[in-house]
Amino acid sequence: MGTGYGRISVPFIDQAVTEITCHAKGAHFLVKEIDMVIDIGGQDSKVIAVDRFGNVTDFAMNDRCAAGTGKFLEVIAAALSLDVSELAMLSKNADPIQTSNMCTVFVESEVISLLVEGVKRERIIAGIHQSVAARVAAMAERLGKGTHIIFTGGVERNEGVREFLGKELGRDLLVVPESQIAGALGAALLAQEEVKLKSL
Repeated sequence: MGTGYGRISVPFIDQAVTEITCHAKGAHFLVKEIDMVIDIGGQDSKVIAVDRFGNVTDFAMNDRCAAGTGKFLEVIAAALSLDVSELAMLSKNADPIQTSNMCTVFVESEVISLLVEGVKRERIIAGIHQSVAARVAAMAERLGKGTHIIFTGGVERNEGVREFLGKELGRDLLVVPESQIAGALGAALLAQEEVKLKSL
């Protein structure tokens, strides 16, 4: 099974499966009671509603703009002369400043302008985290918010985004050590199911 953006470019796979299907399957394996998956990766952000078997029932996706993705946070970190891994720690307990733009191209210059104005970078980072969370929460609301929500993808490691997202949705998000690899795990589980079917 191949998944992710490069799945159609891998010559040795038997089947290509979307990230949406794989994240749903993998996340359900990790936490059985989930009914929603929020996946924020490097290229896009997704909200996936799942049934009790881990099948996708509905989804919303932002793949046309880098805003609200891991790449977006990397751009912000670079503008602040930081590594992306430092963002969560620096913004902890900071009072977020509102940013007027969520476009990756323009927010970088806005961040620089805020620094020139003397705004502390901790507040800027917190504001960015809040903006990302609000954007993703709006997608979740279109699907009904969910009751038991698991956070997957690389951005789940950012405690700042996770905290603001929980506030926006009004509930804590489930995160387990394997959350970041939920998509790959889902692909493996689907491959296992295919092998079992072929052996019948």
